[in-house]
Amino acid sequence: MILHLYLARRFLRALGIVAAVFVAILLPIDIAEQLRRIGPSQGFGPVLELALLNLPGSLYEMIPLFVLLGTLLMFLGLARSSELVVVRAAGRSALRAAAAPVVVAALLGVFIIMVVNPIVATTEQQFDLRSARYLGAEERTVSVSAEGLWLRQGSPENQTVIRASAANSDGTQLFDASFFGFDAEGTLIERLNASQAILVEGAWELTGVRRWPLVEGVNPEARAESLPQLTLPSTLTREQIRDSFGKPETVPIYQLPAFIAQLNGAGFAALQHRVWLQSELSSPLMLAAMVLIGAGFTMRHTRFGRTGIMVLSAILLGFGTFFVRSFAQVLGETGQLPVALVAWTPPIAAILLAVALLLHTEDG
Repeated sequence: MILHLYLARRFLRALGIVAAVFVAILLPIDIAEQLRRIGPSQGFGPVLELALLNLPGSLYEMIPLFVLLGTLLMFLGLARSSELVVVRAAGRSALRAAAAPVVVAALLGVFIIMVVNPIVATTEQQFDLRSARYLGAEERTVSVSAEGLWLRQGSPENQTVIRASAANSDGTQLFDASFFGFDAEGTLIERLNASQAILVEGAWELTGVRRWPLVEGVNPEARAESLPQLTLPSTLTREQIRDSFGKPETVPIYQLPAFIAQLNGAGFAALQHRVWLQSELSSPLMLAAMVLIGAGFTMRHTRFGRTGIMVLSAILLGFGTFFVRSFAQVLGETGQLPVALVAWTPPIAAILLAVALLLHTEDG
């Protein structure tokens, strides 16, 4: 147990060193990027604020890389000091020697899911909101609630708020839709109900329309009219609707199942959010796989030589695993592969491959 605790401390220290180096590298780069985006006229305060809000999300995406580099740093240090030779001479197998870092990485993955993920989601939300405010852009076009799907479109002269009970997968076809028209002062001037609304280029094509003018001093029901079809100008596009749901990274993992249920209730498949949820749940296995990959190439004495080649091979295999996982997520988000398959197969396959490498190193 003393040896396991010692190896766990060495692993955490190496991981902390790697994370500190990346923070020192990424923060100035992010400050320069935010300065370019919002310009120097806003002052340095907003630039630093945006950089600090964006930093957790940038680091969060690189956690598997941190774990891999921390593993390499730890085992290379043990090999140079001959501590690894002592561990092996004491009768510890390669798998038993790597057990403590693997367990620490898995527990770190659980901690990240439970604690770090909500923090990063909050900083991502605040980053998007503050960026929109500093850039003068609209903060959001689409909202999903228990009442259905809400959209907003318009120009400085008028605004239209749209509510629909259901929609197709990309939000371009609405069912049981209501359109509320506002003038430049924010006064409600018109309401339209449509059994179906289809978004085409530059307009909504409404079917089964009921129209009420909401003018002061006029009875809306007396002036209401029914129309079989109506074309309503629109500033929305398919891409705006898709992007306005926000990144799944901005939703805390505790709220993600309910948010997915709301999207499903509004008629959206929510594949991107479902893939993200399963990928987050599988992250402890992914971090454990990174430790095993690093250990498989570096649990050898430096006198055998080819240390640089071994380190490069470990990094390439780690990046390859990360690339396969990202590619599988894309396939899952497009519906070409089951969500559970794309989220859990890459880390499990990486663990099996790394264990096979360790056993080969151990027994030849």
